[in-house]
Amino acid sequence: MVFQAAGADWAAHLMNAVVLVTVLSAGNSGLYACTRVLWVLAKEGKAPKLLRRVTKRGVPFWALTFTSLWSTVIFCISLAGNQSVYLFLINLSGLTGMGFWLGISLCHWRFRRAYIAQGYDLSDLPYKAGFFPFGPVYACTLLAIIIIGQGYSTIWPKFDAVGFFSTYLAIPLFLIFWLSWKFIKKTKWIKLMDIDLTTGTLLEMERNGDIEVFPQSENS
Repeated sequence: MVFQAAGADWAAHLMNAVVLVTVLSAGNSGLYACTRVLWVLAKEGKAPKLLRRVTKRGVPFWALTFTSLWSTVIFCISLAGNQSVYLFLINLSGLTGMGFWLGISLCHWRFRRAYIAQGYDLSDLPYKAGFFPFGPVYACTLLAIIIIGQGYSTIWPKFDAVGFFSTYLAIPLFLIFWLSWKFIKKTKWIKLMDIDLTTGTLLEMERNGDIEVFPQSENS
């Protein structure tokens, strides 16, 4: 509207094209990430076995199909005009994203502690995040504050039960799945000295010959 008011209709069309490409890019990356996560979960026995099947080209077909179907259903809900359900799902996914980054920060904190506790030299790491341990502690604290404040508008000035429930539903869902898994599989908290820091690493794959390492030239 701003560009149209200024008489630059072409700029308005250009911005619409940029927004459309951005949305498609975000949707494509989300589709890829969800598909791969489902596939890995199925390989680890944490999701139905059907989802771990791949085509001859290595495409996780059923995981991709499942993700695509859910994406289509959610998109159709938004088109049908049911904004309450759509906003409910948006709020749920927003808090889940914050939870992911909180988990990443906690994993980084424990990884560095376990790496040092097991006698490894930090200089062997190809990349070391600076400001440790302040960095992950700061990230966890900031994310916790954001998560707590996410539902502020549902509490003040008037309490909105539906909005509050949709905003924080991800927390009890996570606890239910996590505690159920630990109860069923009888898993325990892994001590720093027992954390596996070698399986699947680049160094291990080089030693096993799973990947080929090309020597760098002096000019590279």
